[in-house]
Amino acid sequence: MAYNNDFQRKMYSGNWKCSKCNSSINELPFEPDESRIDQLLCGNCHKEKRNSFGGGSERRSFGGERSFGGEQREMHQGSWQCSQCNSSITELPFEPDPSRVNQLLCRNCHRERKQSFGGGGRDSGGGGRFRR
Repeated sequence: MAYNNDFQRKMYSGNWKCSKCNSSINELPFEPDESRIDQLLCGNCHKEKRNSFGGGSERRSFGGERSFGGEQREMHQGSWQCSQCNSSITELPFEPDPSRVNQLLCRNCHRERKQSFGGGGRDSGGGGRFRR
């Protein structure tokens, strides 16, 4: 399934306040849970919070590591094969479980799979852990 750039997310209108900066929130890309209204964040505070958890841009460094928002992430070198397209995988951000090596995906297949489940990346907002 190809990613459709014309996707328009349903927006919900209301009169809420940001729990951090107290600014008005008139529109959200989800219907807020009444029990969590006091935890809503405006777009700017949400981006600030996301970036503080390493959601900033990925920067490549030397020595087999990647930096995510200032944190160094160890990269593991090896010789594996993508279970979907059979392309070669030489670097992973984790040490693969030997019993699951036949389930590894290359970066492109992993990205396509995420998009097909609605999780097209950090900025897409889809497929997150906290959705109900």
